[in-house]
Amino acid sequence: MKHCNLEDLPRKHKVGAEGYEFVRRDFHRVHEAQSLVRIYEIPPGKSAYPYHYHLKNEETFFILKGAGLLRTRKGEREVKPGDLLFFPAGEDGAHKLTNTSDSEPLVYLDFDIVHDLDVTMYPDSGKLGIWGMDTNKIYRIGDDVDYYDGE
Repeated sequence: MKHCNLEDLPRKHKVGAEGYEFVRRDFHRVHEAQSLVRIYEIPPGKSAYPYHYHLKNEETFFILKGAGLLRTRKGEREVKPGDLLFFPAGEDGAHKLTNTSDSEPLVYLDFDIVHDLDVTMYPDSGKLGIWGMDTNKIYRIGDDVDYYDGE
């Protein structure tokens, strides 16, 4: 068992391209465990991540505070505190969450089932990410090469 208080978790602040920013607190997983729990705070008008889906990992968000707009394959809908959102692995789990408030952060609990290696697809930009172990790489899908290229 692992126990901690939210205030004891270190804060990681990340600013990405315009429109992307978050503060994250990680409740670290034990290497063998497939559970990863994080608390995210998204500033007004921002998103944490681009529209994406995972090929292996599943995600569940529980909205704690604020208001947001959730984009999925089925369209967009508003989210509010108390909403529980599940994103299965595969295209049906594609999502992007944006804070729609002018002044309040959007805060949510992110509970993930993770694997040692996962591929994340970014349909809007034609990229894929390979995450896990010691690998964190992003590639353009159009840059694919023959299996024996360079051998």
